Amino acid sequence: MQALRHFLLALQFFTRIPVTGRLADWVGYSPAMLRASAGHFPGVGWVVGAAAALVLAAGLRWLPPGPLGALVATGLATAATVWLTGAFHEDGLADTADGLGGGLTRERALQIMKDSRIGSYGAVTLVLALGLKVALTALLAQRGAGAAAAAVLGAHVLSRAAPLDVMRRLSYVGEADGSKAKPLADAISPGGIATGIAWSLPALLLLAWALGGWSLLAAGVLWVLALAYMRRLLARRLQGFTGDTLGATQQVCELALLLGLALAASP
Repeated sequence: MQALRHFLLALQFFTRIPVTGRLADWVGYSPAMLRASAGHFPGVGWVVGAAAALVLAAGLRWLPPGPLGALVATGLATAATVWLTGAFHEDGLADTADGLGGGLTRERALQIMKDSRIGSYGAVTLVLALGLKVALTALLAQRGAGAAAAAVLGAHVLSRAAPLDVMRRLSYVGEADGSKAKPLADAISPGGIATGIAWSLPALLLLAWALGGWSLLAAGVLWVLALAYMRRLLARRLQGFTGDTLGATQQVCELALLLGLALAASP
């Protein structure tokens, strides 16, 4: 039951899904509980990814067939995830792009990332990321609605496993006071890593079943490369991570997974 409480806390933290009333009283809250919920990030991906997969499948079913219909369906699916999460990870991607793009020093980069206003680096990165996400998913839709839905679902789950590795290997360098991500930033436990793996394994099996082993291999290679790049970039530029950079890591790894799946699906 404690695992369910931690999962619901993560769901409340990373999505707009309300956990209120008696359920909220039962779940409870403390910094220690929020820290323990970190392993359930991929579990949140199952919820967000399922919503995207349902919208995508419905769009592909009811919209006119063809490339334009697929683009609209994937756009609606992406919009659904942005709404459901409150653009939580996209905001982190934009802030990280602004900070690393506009800050020549570590201190300046961290200062820029704390600014709620979006800059040119963040705006361009966000537009490109969302556009690529829609385009890649539309390409996957050529293999059928089921394959595309499985790809979207799996990408949401597995991309949310990537920040766990960043949290395990790097130190938190954001402000200790006033940061809602700070309880998550303390060293993730081996149990949290095991929980993340447990949530992720079914997604691997889903992708292998729906798209084949080669697709999974291509996606896995690009996921590893994207994660290694983000981890090295953050270590070099910031000497650690912040809550924003965790969101950026998730977005980059999601794009890497979709790209790998799309490349393997090419004729």
